[in-house]
Amino acid sequence: MGESIYSSALAQFAGKRVLVIGDLMLDEHVWGTVERISPEAPVMVVQVDSDPDCLPGGAANVANNIRALGGEASVVGVVGDDEGGDILRRVLSGVGVDVRGVFTDDKRPTTRKTRIWASHRHQVVRIDRESKRKVSHAIVERMIDYIKRESAGVDAILVSDYAKGVISKETVAAAVGSGKVSVCNPKPRNIVCFGGMGVITLNQSEASAASGIDIDELADIERAGRKLVGMTRCSGLVVTRGAHGLSVFESSGAISHIPAIETEVYDVAGAGDTVVSALTMALACGLGLPDAGAIANCAGAAVVRKVGVATTTPAEIAALLENCKL
Repeated sequence: MGESIYSSALAQFAGKRVLVIGDLMLDEHVWGTVERISPEAPVMVVQVDSDPDCLPGGAANVANNIRALGGEASVVGVVGDDEGGDILRRVLSGVGVDVRGVFTDDKRPTTRKTRIWASHRHQVVRIDRESKRKVSHAIVERMIDYIKRESAGVDAILVSDYAKGVISKETVAAAVGSGKVSVCNPKPRNIVCFGGMGVITLNQSEASAASGIDIDELADIERAGRKLVGMTRCSGLVVTRGAHGLSVFESSGAISHIPAIETEVYDVAGAGDTVVSALTMALACGLGLPDAGAIANCAGAAVVRKVGVATTTPAEIAALLENCKL
């Protein structure tokens, strides 16, 4: 019975539409080689070999994950009036993401994280260009109007918060008020903005920070989860726990602990984006929270086996579901 439920949900991914709201980022990777030390300072001189790789990051990576899972994605967010904003729009459009909800704020830069790599193995330095101040009231109003218009045509809304100033109580209220399946992955400092949200996802350290409870054992995670569900009045909470899998808390008080999938871990970067994307897609297909959590758990396991910020597919998730006992 379980296998048919999961197979049916995965087959429905291709028909689902998700509106992603959040902090859009451009991840830029500059590749080169090192042949000498600078005469100006004791630092490596990186000779750049080619044009940088530009990838979607933050909420933009969430939208990219939705597309990789077979869904339709549109984004609501803010970029600057700069080259980074143009590149990010182009990158997202290139993978089929609807960017009509990307608004330009000429008072702030596009969040852009540039990583300099030597010999394709060693990260030399990361350069961050960003503003963490709140988005202007005028742009917030434009985002809210867009959310209200577009929410009627989607199956779910996913709020991806990286604490860069885009997410506010007003934008969250617009998402909750849509009446659609709503999921969010907030930063602990912004947890107060997410009252009444559908499902909240946090990793274990975020759950500890948001709840004020040190988490050392299973009883601690259960106390923290119950507290967070009460604090936020959410319908459900998912806490990812790395090598310990994930824990699912329902508003009814039910708790489910889903064990981790045994796999080689190469890179955990971006795994949280994949988990919340797969969880949202599964919920949009009508699965209950524990079953949606099982799919999300497999999605996370699929991407940590890959190097770099990666995505997964329904076929990869299905293969993991077949090989584990649920």
